[in-house]
Amino acid sequence: MSENYAAPGQQRYLRACMVCSIVMTFARFRDEGCPNCEEFLHLQGSPDQIDSCTSQVFEGLITLADPTRSWVAKWQRLDGYVRGVYATKVSGQLPDDVRATIEEEFRITYIPRDGSATEAD
Repeated sequence: MSENYAAPGQQRYLRACMVCSIVMTFARFRDEGCPNCEEFLHLQGSPDQIDSCTSQVFEGLITLADPTRSWVAKWQRLDGYVRGVYATKVSGQLPDDVRATIEEEFRITYIPRDGSATEAD
């Protein structure tokens, strides 16, 4: 997991995706995009999209080595995502146009990661 290492001097540049809550530096989001959500967020090479779809304000960190077998991944709705470091709570809301695209075109129900909405049982 050394590819997910953030040096102490770079921790102020960490951001969390508002959809999947993966935590990476601004530069990694710009260079690689979100490994879970790139198909519909299009963060790679787009600083404006990174600013609107990721947040610098997040709480807690979870390191997932095997998301398919982790009960924490299931509890946080992270099972099926790539290995990495995830936030437990991400402050902020996706822009309405991005949210509409996700829900209408990709048929993904967006559940905010800030605790403002709960998953329907």
